[in-house]
Parts: sequence; C-alpha cells; structure tokens
Amino acid sequence: MTKDLEGSRILITGGAGFIGANLVEACLRRGAGRVAVLDCLTYAANPLSLAWARQQKAFAFHQADVVDLPACKKILAEVHPDWVFHLAAESHVDRSIEQPLPFVRTNVQGTASLLQASLLHWQALPQSSQDRFRFVHVSTDEVFGSLEQDGYFREDTPVAPRSPYAASKAASDHLVRAYGHTYGLPYSMTHCGNNFGPYQFPEKLIPLMILRALQGKSLPVYGQGINIRDWIQVEDHCQALLQVAARGRAGQAYVIGARNDRPNLEVVEEICEVVDRLGLTAPGVRQSRDLIRFVEDRPGHDFRYAIDPAKLERETGWRPQREFSQALHETVLWYQENQPWVEECEKSYAGQRLGLGLTSPGGKSS
Repeated sequence: MTKDLEGSRILITGGAGFIGANLVEACLRRGAGRVAVLDCLTYAANPLSLAWARQQKAFAFHQADVVDLPACKKILAEVHPDWVFHLAAESHVDRSIEQPLPFVRTNVQGTASLLQASLLHWQALPQSSQDRFRFVHVSTDEVFGSLEQDGYFREDTPVAPRSPYAASKAASDHLVRAYGHTYGLPYSMTHCGNNFGPYQFPEKLIPLMILRALQGKSLPVYGQGINIRDWIQVEDHCQALLQVAARGRAGQAYVIGARNDRPNLEVVEEICEVVDRLGLTAPGVRQSRDLIRFVEDRPGHDFRYAIDPAKLERETGWRPQREFSQALHETVLWYQENQPWVEECEKSYAGQRLGLGLTSPGGKSS
C-alpha cells in the first residue's frame, strides 16, 4: 500500500470530519506526495482534528462548500489529484429526521457539483493520468434499508433507504453511477458500516455514551437497545478505502465491514465496563451501567445492519486489523485524554436528544 501512495496527489472532501481526518492522517503517514482537504467546516468539523496534518509539508487545506461548482473546479485544478475521496456529507440520521433539506443540499447537490468538476478535470488529463485517476465515493450501508434477524448486506443488495439521510446518500450513489456510465468517469463506490474511533463528533452513539459515562450523566438507549449495527474501527475503514482506490476495479461497489454486528445495548454496556475497568467511573456512581436509561425510540429506526465484505477481501486483500473490544478500550482513552478537542465540539453540541420529529428551520415542531 505504501508503494501505491508514494508521490500520489489526493483530494479528500470533508477531510475535517471524523472519517476524513483519519483518512488524511493515513495518507500522509504512508507517503502521499500531496494531501489536500476541501471542507466548509460545518458544526461537525473540528479544526483540531487536523492539527497534526497542518504541520506536514504535503498537506493543504481549502475551505469551500462542495456545492460550489466554481470552487470545486478551482481546487481540482490546483491540487491536480490522482484520487478524489468524496466524504463530505451530512451524516447523522437523527438530524436528518429533524432537518432533511440540508442533507439533500450537501449529499445530493454537493455530489453533483463535485462529480461535474471531477469529470471536467479528468477529461482534460493526458491518457496516462486518466488511467490512474479514481473518484472514490464513500457511501453507507444505510442505503440498503433494514435487515431482519439474519442475512447480510452485499454489493447486490437492493437499495431501499428508510431515513432522509439514507435517501440522500442513495441519490448521490445513483449520480455517481450515472457519471460513470454516461461519461466514463472512473469511480469506485463504498458502503461501510458504523465507524468509531478518534475524532468522531459526539452526537454519534459511541462517543456520546463515552463522554456521558465519564461525566456521570444518563446514558439514553433508544427503545430496548435491540437494534443491531455492524461496527468498524475507523482506521480499518481508511485502509479499506485506500485499498479500493489502489486495487479495486473501476465502476464497482464494495461493502466494508469488520463482522462486528451487535445490539446497541451490548455496545453501551461494554463501554460502561471499559470506563469502570479503567478507573474512570464518575464520582458518586457505583457502576457506569447504572446510568443506562431506555428512552423513546427513533422514528423509523432500522432494526439491523450487517455486512459481508467478502468481495472487498477477495479483490483487494484487505482485512480488518483491530479487534472490537481493544479498539473500544482505546477509544474510551482517546476521549478521556483529548479534552480540548471535546470542548471544541461542545461549542456546537451539548449532548441533547435529536431526531424525534420534523422541525422548522427555527427549531420548533412543524
């Protein structure tokens, strides 16, 4: 993989976000010649996530909105990337339930703008550079809808999104395929399960539960906690993305998962065990699991996600390297040890419940 990256020029949209920041670091540590980020710095983008990257000569940051076609064209012309990783997206299901229109704007219109700019860039390249170029569209397993008690998502699973977020990502997937089929733009598409690890904005389940447990606050679990998600440590996901860009076939989709599907309640209970084992139990709390409270379920909550990554493993040689329990242990420590990063997030999110229903732009129920 290092050889594949040496001297390469990479553009990452949404690179100040969770997965993006980890991907930036992975590329720089593996010898990429240039790594540029396009990010408009929304609430979920923490500038501190790129503190290490900003110290590297090969790194460049461009503050721009992916919806802005002229800005996308300008940045592509400046970076002249071999690979474009498109991660810029509104990504929180609960927020999409409250405010669906920003998801359509960023995830659909933004993808269309970036595709158009990338197509024009690619068409102007010499043949050798065209052959190397790849547009990697980072999507989600949520576009497939919900599984019952058994079965797995695979690349040929029918698309059946059930939340505004999932629908917006499915629409962006269709646009990518259309640009590949109609214009020949060389793309790869990925559908990953739930990520966790450093730099994840604390509206998501694992960091929210970690921080609330450390603070001795209640741990709200939706419904009875029986909904199942397939978890992957973010660095494993980033390695999969690099393998797809380097060794995946153009025009193909790849599902990414680490075979870690488990109920949400089980995940929260394991977080509690780690917090207590590390001696981080909040003052006045006997054991962290005493903080668990069952709350009203999310509207339209998908029951189960689980992924079969056999195609990815077979075609690229990728395998997940991080065992779930050890990675969760390391994640708890990361949040405990990175308080300045957490405090920066708290400027825009205080841990409040989101996603109980549609709201107007002013925040009141419509």
